[in-house]
Amino acid sequence: MNTKTSNRINELFESNSKDVLSVYYTAGFPELGDTLKIAQYLEEAGADIIEIGMPFSDPVADGPTIQESSKKALDNGMSLRILFDQLADLRKKVSIPVILMGYINPVLQFGISKFCAECERCGVDGVIIPDLPMAEYLALYENIFLEHGLKNVFLITPQTSESRIRLIDKHTNSFIYMVSSASVTGARDLLGNQQRKYFERVQNMQLKNPLLIGFGISNNETFKAASSYSNGAIIGSAFIKLLQTATNLKEQIKTFVKDIKA
Repeated sequence: MNTKTSNRINELFESNSKDVLSVYYTAGFPELGDTLKIAQYLEEAGADIIEIGMPFSDPVADGPTIQESSKKALDNGMSLRILFDQLADLRKKVSIPVILMGYINPVLQFGISKFCAECERCGVDGVIIPDLPMAEYLALYENIFLEHGLKNVFLITPQTSESRIRLIDKHTNSFIYMVSSASVTGARDLLGNQQRKYFERVQNMQLKNPLLIGFGISNNETFKAASSYSNGAIIGSAFIKLLQTATNLKEQIKTFVKDIKA
């Protein structure tokens, strides 16, 4: 069994532990063939991690912007099979960590073992599946993920208890996705007092894994604020909005990432 304990995600945080920028976008959006091209542009622009969304018809954790992009991608004909075909040359073109994010239903339909094998074949480093229960993952799927060198990223929220956070930390070997608020994805302007208290509470726990904050990060101000409590932040909806209207993907992605990191 190939139980690799380190991959590009671990190497990134070993070399760069502050102001890590992860950018999410939906595979097959705005056009079906844009998936790999956007990944290339993000790396060239200075993003540190790429999160590629696997579109699903019922994305319960996503706000209207990402829901709309998922619908458009599905209308374009996107599927997991097509996504893996598009990512076949990923590692000829992209060197930074790449994570697939989505929901468990399409993965189960595709087949867990087959899905993990395809991730390994394409050079995908990890997955984020918000509706995959931790107990189910540990009991049924952890060994399959390990066999294929694939990191499973767990989420925590303001409602997650300290004992649960520590359990997640124990079973994580990549980073923890720290959801900023009890809501769906979407760009918001400022981090409120409740969020700051939550960030401080988790920061004071001194977890062994890095933390990336997501949901509500939309500009340099919120990116820097989130990064002051963590190792960096994840941007999704604000980037999807750029893709919705972009007329020159390469240049506008470059400007977007530069403005966020500033």
